[in-house]
Amino acid sequence: MSRRRIGFWYRLAAAIAKPPLVLLFKRDWRGMEHIPAQGGFITAVNHNSYLDPLSYAHFQYNTGRVPRFLAKAPLFKPAFVGAVLRGTGQIPVYRESTDAANAFRAAVDAINSGECVAFYPEGTLTRDPDLWPMVGKTGVARVALMTKAPVIPVAQWGANEVMPPYAKEKKVRLFPRRTLRVVAGPPVDLSAFYGQEASAEVLRDATDTIMAAVSELLGELRGQNPPAERFDPRKQKGTAK
Repeated sequence: MSRRRIGFWYRLAAAIAKPPLVLLFKRDWRGMEHIPAQGGFITAVNHNSYLDPLSYAHFQYNTGRVPRFLAKAPLFKPAFVGAVLRGTGQIPVYRESTDAANAFRAAVDAINSGECVAFYPEGTLTRDPDLWPMVGKTGVARVALMTKAPVIPVAQWGANEVMPPYAKEKKVRLFPRRTLRVVAGPPVDLSAFYGQEASAEVLRDATDTIMAAVSELLGELRGQNPPAERFDPRKQKGTAK
């Protein structure tokens, strides 16, 4: 299979974003050897800061395999930002609409064409009080089982120290100079789910397998053991009610 070339728009985005990232932050990158050199694949990444898409994209850009993100449709509206997002091949997600499934079809097409699609399986910034990955949404598992492409778990830590999620004061904490840590692991083994009907239970179990791999990597970065049970915001809403 082919691989996506690093075209004009991606090089422009890198030229804008990389200098301040290199200047302002230290880097601790591990596991680049797990990023496939050829063929389509999926990355499943934890999400704990508004800055971490830049941290992760910097890591993967330097592997030579550029990711295509599933991004909220409103991000495509500003003229310049929208042009960059479209030019770099990012995939708009129209939530709660009849067009929502188009994002998954586009992701499948991209992977089958030899590209990388990056998923934030949690769907939003984690709401876990200790910033561990939450229960994941099943879209990543659905695409993984449809394509049978390698799923590379990725964990990151450090961007949250610069831009904490849900902070009352929207301040960027640049000093002291922080370290952006990113680690990619070996492909998640989903072979037990191949050939099964994509029922809600199968998709949930496959998603939990992916999230367990991401959580384990994050535990390595943090030097801690991830919690035995992942935070589920739906249960928290039910408890609140």
